[in-house]
Amino acid sequence: MNLSPAMASLLAPERLTAFVLGAGRVLFVLLLVLVSVTLALKAGRLLIARALRPPEGKKYPLDPRRAQTLQALLNSILRYSLYFVGALVVLDALGVPTTSVVASAGLVGLAVGFGAQNLVRDVITGFFILFEDQYGIGEYVGVAGVEGIIEDIGLRTTRLRDFNGDLHIIPNGQINLVTNKSRGSRRALVEVGVAYESDLRRVQEILEGISREIAAAMPEIVEGPTVLGVTALGESQVTFQVLARTEPMAEWKVEREMRRRFKLGLDAAGIEIPYPHRVVVLEGKQEGGLRPAR
Repeated sequence: MNLSPAMASLLAPERLTAFVLGAGRVLFVLLLVLVSVTLALKAGRLLIARALRPPEGKKYPLDPRRAQTLQALLNSILRYSLYFVGALVVLDALGVPTTSVVASAGLVGLAVGFGAQNLVRDVITGFFILFEDQYGIGEYVGVAGVEGIIEDIGLRTTRLRDFNGDLHIIPNGQINLVTNKSRGSRRALVEVGVAYESDLRRVQEILEGISREIAAAMPEIVEGPTVLGVTALGESQVTFQVLARTEPMAEWKVEREMRRRFKLGLDAAGIEIPYPHRVVVLEGKQEGGLRPAR
């Protein structure tokens, strides 16, 4: 079979040998990069976890939640850095000049920076959120109009799950106000209404006695409960307020227990807790029964 000079040149033994060797070299480099990146990623994650692990028997200066957040961030930075280096090695094996690639990436990055200002703002805000330790994974916060538990913090987004189970993915650039409800003590405030005929001094003593029992039974309470006394005179009741300070996320549990115990204690003492009544008065007679009053 006669081949054209160009085809014969391409199928020359020395060219085929060079092509096979080149393709084998690229495949070998690609396999080597995949294995190296995988091993380096596993080793790096292990070192990061070990570096952020609190030493046994010693006080650790870094809060565990912040350590968890930093670990996730460092793992992300490590992963993308290794991917970038691996891509440069593969491009070099393919004969692509890596210096020009890096220079082009810098120019592209500059152009993208002008066109993706929201992305840049998200990343910068995410950096300061982490640097200033505004909140951490597992904390209950309010951001961007929603409240819930922080599940993940990245340089670009924050993931928050509310009490309904909905997952909110919030760009960090939209977070301009943070309400962290997991740091410091929380307030548990309960109002108790009694009838005007009640002995207010006796009510105060009963509430104080029950409050001491609650304080002894609930380790979540860090201060109180304290009976503040009469705080309002309503249409049908005299209102007492009882205040306690609790650990983060425990205020609702403490309030429920306070209401339960106050109700049981006042019932046992025979003190009435007023509630609205509806009275229907029927007067007069008509054929077939009573005629309701107008």
